[in-house]
Amino acid sequence: MNPTDAAWLKRFPELEILITSDTLQARVRALGEQITHDYRDHPPLLVGVLKGSLVFLADLMRAIPLPVAYDFVAISSYGAETHSTGQVRLLKDLDSPIRDRHVLVVEDIYDTGLTLSYLLGQLRQREPASLRVCTLLSKPARRQAEIELAYCGFEIPDRFVVGYGLDYAERYRNLPFIAVLHGQS
Repeated sequence: MNPTDAAWLKRFPELEILITSDTLQARVRALGEQITHDYRDHPPLLVGVLKGSLVFLADLMRAIPLPVAYDFVAISSYGAETHSTGQVRLLKDLDSPIRDRHVLVVEDIYDTGLTLSYLLGQLRQREPASLRVCTLLSKPARRQAEIELAYCGFEIPDRFVVGYGLDYAERYRNLPFIAVLHGQS
């Protein structure tokens, strides 16, 4: 663990680091290299799923030396809960059309799959040239809908995690690492 991560932990004793900031940054760079190779002839539109993917998307797009564009959608299936409600709602739609564009959905966590399944169904109707998914985290123990992932940062156990964009009641998004929040399930 680097000194910066250790300093954060002193302020948040309720956390246990699952993925250090150094490990996160190395994996984001590796994902960027893979995406750059795969999309070298057709730079993608990166579609971030707000709010959780914002930090990951920002770092990921800087690791892709191609002329990528980005846009955002906001979808909710959690509310203030620590588990999915099962009801998915579109809160913010894309600002730009995606017909005949190569689209890479960038998600913070693939948990139950309900949110991603809903979003991909909505986006497929708009006839993109291609539609793929890049997720930072995958939690297979909670899967209810299977989605094919083109890129995955880390597979994690069934623990409630925060940091690097992920939150609990809008807190902890600014942590530079992924941590387990004790007392939550």
